[in-house]
Amino acid sequence: METSTAKNPFDIDLAIQRVREAVRPFPKAALFALAEDGFSSPFEQLVACIISIRTYDEVMLPTAHRLFALARTPAEMSQLTSEQIAEQIRACTFHEAKARQIHEIARRVVAEYAGVLSCDPEVLLSFKGVGPKCTNLVLGIACNQPRVGVDIHVHRVTNRWGYVRARTPEQTMTALEAKLPRPYWVEINQLLVPFGKHICTGSLPRCSTCPVLDMCQQVDVKAPR
Repeated sequence: METSTAKNPFDIDLAIQRVREAVRPFPKAALFALAEDGFSSPFEQLVACIISIRTYDEVMLPTAHRLFALARTPAEMSQLTSEQIAEQIRACTFHEAKARQIHEIARRVVAEYAGVLSCDPEVLLSFKGVGPKCTNLVLGIACNQPRVGVDIHVHRVTNRWGYVRARTPEQTMTALEAKLPRPYWVEINQLLVPFGKHICTGSLPRCSTCPVLDMCQQVDVKAPR
């Protein structure tokens, strides 16, 4: 581990302010971009999050748009076959398994919840394969609930900063819920996805261009640029 010396205390308010400016030139995090395009219902956000798993945003966005051109509601989606869904999302990883999952969620929402996916975390987590990350992103983006959505970027960056110390994304989520000011709970994902893709990258992070280098502890950074 290489950690720079003489670091300033980590000021999360200042860090958020600087990161906001730093990510302005980059494409927005995919789920937030979809919401701005009008695909902001809990069901659409959940389907898009499922598509996004282990799939680049650049692939996920057109894939989601292609599927939503055929079906946007649980009722419409349930009328498609799993094979039809799979054909529309074939560009994403594990498209056949995801198609079956999406179809089953749509079927259950129609059968058990009158065709409306509510903003209830217990309902979201009851669907097979839906975990805390997608649940919190759906609740944060579609339902305006203060929720921390932790993906690999949020996990890596906040631990690299030294702001939290956690071994897994789930542990990072718990740590951020205990420490991160609530007004940033949803925004942290919106900011750190592009920040983690373009500046604080997984390997060879661009530390020389980082706006929070003076505060970052550079935890486990071995080859900064």
